Amino acid sequence: MCEEIRIYVADLAAYNNGKLYGVWIDATLDPDEIQGQINNMLAESPEGFAEEYAIHDYEGFGGYSVSEYEGIQSVHEIACFIEEYPGLAGELLSHFGGHLEDARKAMEENYSGCYKSLTDYAEELTEDTSQIPENLAYYIDYERMGRDMELSGDIYTIELGHGEVHIFWSR
Repeated sequence: MCEEIRIYVADLAAYNNGKLYGVWIDATLDPDEIQGQINNMLAESPEGFAEEYAIHDYEGFGGYSVSEYEGIQSVHEIACFIEEYPGLAGELLSHFGGHLEDARKAMEENYSGCYKSLTDYAEELTEDTSQIPENLAYYIDYERMGRDMELSGDIYTIELGHGEVHIFWSR
């Protein structure tokens, strides 16, 4: 189930006069369409002449917090990134302090995948890159290896739930 990625844009003239008036808008729409819906909402304002607006609520952005005065182009780009990588993108944006380019680079260049645990990742990486003698295999502590990789800064993780750990290289 994918949650719709949308913003609630409020008419500030109405808001300042004690009236809640605004519209929910799909944030993945073209920025011109979003602006058109905002303009229509302002034109129908109960306060007559309204020209200022703010984002008062949002849904579907995961761990990312949308600013009240975030630009429409920025909201659109972030919403499209979240739509492209549902569940993970909002948390990744939050990890990078809202910097979209850093989050996009992480997904495109540094993403290693989703694992049940960091231990599973360390085991797979070791077995894929090393020939381990059978008599030594039981002595390898993959849990410690994974923890050391994270503590050393070589990787970072985003855990979305039990058994859903996303691994990224820190390069």
